[in-house]
Amino acid sequence: MELTVLGCNSATPTSSRNPSAQILTVSGRTFLIDCGEGTQFQLRKLHINFMKIEEIFISHLHGDHVFGLIGLLCTMSLFNKTTPLTIFAHPKLKEMIMPKIEFFCENISFDLRFRPLRYDKPEVLQEVKRARVVSIPLKHRIETCGFLFKELAKEPNIRPAAICKYGLSIPDIVSIKNGKPYYDSFSGEEIPRTELVFDPPAVKSYAYLSDTAYCPSVVPIIKDVSLLYHEATFGQDHQDLAKKTLHSTAHQAALIAKEANAGKLLLGHFSSRYNDTLVLEQEAQAVFPNATAVYDGFQFAF
Repeated sequence: MELTVLGCNSATPTSSRNPSAQILTVSGRTFLIDCGEGTQFQLRKLHINFMKIEEIFISHLHGDHVFGLIGLLCTMSLFNKTTPLTIFAHPKLKEMIMPKIEFFCENISFDLRFRPLRYDKPEVLQEVKRARVVSIPLKHRIETCGFLFKELAKEPNIRPAAICKYGLSIPDIVSIKNGKPYYDSFSGEEIPRTELVFDPPAVKSYAYLSDTAYCPSVVPIIKDVSLLYHEATFGQDHQDLAKKTLHSTAHQAALIAKEANAGKLLLGHFSSRYNDTLVLEQEAQAVFPNATAVYDGFQFAF
């Protein structure tokens, strides 16, 4: 997996930070998560081929997460995109943007599909190319979802030496890969699994949680996540404002990462009042040391 942060500010753009948008690649497949104002420009600036995007996931219908969408779709059509594109979003998004798409981009060049989200419980949205995407209901002023992208468990690889030593047939190999025991045809003894296979790489996962108030109910869904992006709109100096607006502080984001046993925490969706996000990073690190405040253009491969 590889993550690129296109924008990490909340509400409005600043001179150094754009509103929410991210690119995530999983096994060669490109996902766009949210599409705030300036997304097209960031994709160009960072030399990301936006024509490869096949799915867009919109967390909620606040402007700082969708204002870049119409322009991006129209540009894709101008470049004669022909492969289908699916948008996972609130059902109202389609009725909001289609009249504008039809007005500004007559006869769009590709099949634009809409998949409505639900907000009462987690839902498997997609399972493609060794990856599964699950929605995560969040706690915000309007209906909002986060998203969990998780690799499917890989099969172990058979050790070549074991094939020769035990004369393994194709049915034997299939059986062993499926976890069944193998017995030596001469001695009848069970062969230790470590002698037969290489363990597959650990399953990787990425959770995107923006926007939300402190929401411990997400912890079981994202348990042991490899990489967690959690909004940190405010510091504890503005915890009352965070509570009022149903946002989170950096301290609360770190608590979620700690409770979920996340591998690494990324902080984002910063209020414009924080020119320097180091104070938020340090606040989170006091609870969860492996925390980093992201910036526009931030990239992380894992």
